[in-house]
Amino acid sequence: MRHDVLPQTAAPDPAPAPDVRRQRITAGVRDSFSAGLGIFPLGIALGLLVIQAGLPWWLAPALSLSAFAGSLELLLVGMVATVTPLASVALTVLVVNFRHVFYAFSFPLHLVRNPFAKAYAVYAMIDEAYAVSASLPEAERSAHRLLAMQIACEIYWVGGGLAGVALGAALPGPIKGLEFALCALFTVLTLDAFRSRHEIPSVALAGASVTVALVFTPGAALFTALLLFVALLLARHARTTRRPAEEATDA
Repeated sequence: MRHDVLPQTAAPDPAPAPDVRRQRITAGVRDSFSAGLGIFPLGIALGLLVIQAGLPWWLAPALSLSAFAGSLELLLVGMVATVTPLASVALTVLVVNFRHVFYAFSFPLHLVRNPFAKAYAVYAMIDEAYAVSASLPEAERSAHRLLAMQIACEIYWVGGGLAGVALGAALPGPIKGLEFALCALFTVLTLDAFRSRHEIPSVALAGASVTVALVFTPGAALFTALLLFVALLLARHARTTRRPAEEATDA
């Protein structure tokens, strides 16, 4: 006797209990501390640059909320102060933030179900959030933890900018050298990601990409290095996935 069985679809994950949700949010805020140590001083540098460039104080929070991209905002302050043509600004934005296109390949946006929350996760997908998320084991990731970490990072950034504006207005003279906080922050995040995953081949490929870009295209080194690094990672991924299949065939 034959019975027709209707196909079963996977039920959506149930909403977490309030205690679990609170624990995940707390963990997300805790995750943001390492990045916040660099984001807040960098925000102070942005606020100082805004005041020292003779621009209105509200430009710091306006840039932080509209663009939310540290390296780009530091460049935009100088461009706004020198009245840079709009075409040059657009090209700079494309080159500097083009790296965010590649973040979407491995950033855990699939964890966020709510469309408004997902839109915010895309908007707040900064370098620091990506690095912190990449260092977490897959089993420990969740939507609440991810969003809490991103919201905390934005609070550090906007708060740092306001603190920098207040500090710049109170100081009698300019302060130079705070721009290096961006480079220092990226260095710390890279070292943390390397220690958590021990990805020596990826670090070697990144170093080779930067070297080739600086030698052959020094005027667009960042853009070239990103494209080359992605191509090398794709080639490595194809090789590592092909090798188990070949071993299974030989066996």
